Amino acid sequence: MEYTHRYRSPLGGITLASDGDALTGLWFDGQKYFLDTLCKEHQEKRLPVFEQARLWLDLYFSGKAPDFAPPLDPRATAFRKAVWDILLSIPYGQTMTYKEIAGKIARQNGLARMSAQAVGGAVGHNPISLIIPCHRVVGANGSLTGYAGGIGRKLSLLTLEKADLSKLFIP
Repeated sequence: MEYTHRYRSPLGGITLASDGDALTGLWFDGQKYFLDTLCKEHQEKRLPVFEQARLWLDLYFSGKAPDFAPPLDPRATAFRKAVWDILLSIPYGQTMTYKEIAGKIARQNGLARMSAQAVGGAVGHNPISLIIPCHRVVGANGSLTGYAGGIGRKLSLLTLEKADLSKLFIP
């Protein structure tokens, strides 16, 4: 059984999902791939993992970098999980390019190179937005592109984190 919980953020409603132990989803209402990995049968329920996620979100939206994360269990291929592990390493207020992530994945797998487009697909299908910070990924030229929650939200999140936006642009 999967469970859901609602959270009201300054950037709109958020749906959280859990298997009862770990967070399996966090989506802005209406974002691309919204509820993509959520089972059809689920119920609204208060759980300790949702309370941890709520605390994380409250800290985050108050402009503070949370120093913890609730237990996470994103369901996906090994490739996507490897990309999401790299996203988790991007510091609060910093960005990384799809190309840089592709280079890291290539080195981890002993490859000469990796497709930035393949990385983009994994980033775009991240089921636990914000906590797995896909909004911190930008194009190699500084373009704010590819955020399933919308470019406006991506810009708002980076602004909240006081990221250096001077070399970034909306295409």
